[in-house]
Amino acid sequence: MEKMFLKVSDVMKVLDVSESYAYKLIRKLNKELEKKGCFVMAGRIDRQFFYEHFYGTQKRRD
Repeated sequence: MEKMFLKVSDVMKVLDVSESYAYKLIRKLNKELEKKGCFVMAGRIDRQFFYEHFYGTQKRRD
């Protein structure tokens, strides 16, 4: 079973970005989730929400 959340290190690997930029992206996406009424965790992003926003799909592309 896949983890529900991606950590900063996961976002860094998937997008090949720096740690600071990964944190920035996670904060932005978490703000969107908060506006929808979701609870969020700092430094983590919902896996499905992340892939929907970056790849337009609900599943990860390998």
